[in-house]
Amino acid sequence: MASRLLPLRRLSRLLLKPPSSPPSSNFRPCFYLLEAFRSLHLSDNSHGPLHWIASRSFCSPPSNLNEGPAAIDYSSLLQEDEFHRLADSTIHDLQEKFEEYGDSVQVDGFDIDYGNEVLTLKLGDLGTYVLNKQTPNRQIWLSSPVSGPFRFDWDRDAQAWIYRRTKVKLLTLLESEMEQLCGEPISLS
Repeated sequence: MASRLLPLRRLSRLLLKPPSSPPSSNFRPCFYLLEAFRSLHLSDNSHGPLHWIASRSFCSPPSNLNEGPAAIDYSSLLQEDEFHRLADSTIHDLQEKFEEYGDSVQVDGFDIDYGNEVLTLKLGDLGTYVLNKQTPNRQIWLSSPVSGPFRFDWDRDAQAWIYRRTKVKLLTLLESEMEQLCGEPISLS
């Protein structure tokens, strides 16, 4: 039993001490583990020759380790009361416009529900939209039956809720998808 634990003890000691020379300025922990494993086997010849097996690296690509995480621009974050005012206004306006739209289109199962700060728009067999506030993130989240989930941030310059990845506006996306699903245009702006 002790002879089986000896290699593990050596490995743990090798992992705790810093490497003598990292491969480059972009030092990676997976390289460190590989070096410790190699040192362990090279120093222990009692178990026969060392056979290296080709393997795939599961390490992240090197990054500039001198930089920390991306800085957050706190000046662009909404204060909580401003977020609630904007998000509540948007959700309530959408609720009213969806109710008007529901009167003008013939969609079986068309239903609107607002409760616990969640707006749900059911379009029968066409799918269901869910829109809700995410206060800690200062976002409005949308689940769409057409395009999936989105997280919208308030953009002060555009004065609109924007999905940062594609720069699409919440209202523009909803107008496009509602017309696509129901066959009638809707104006949400």
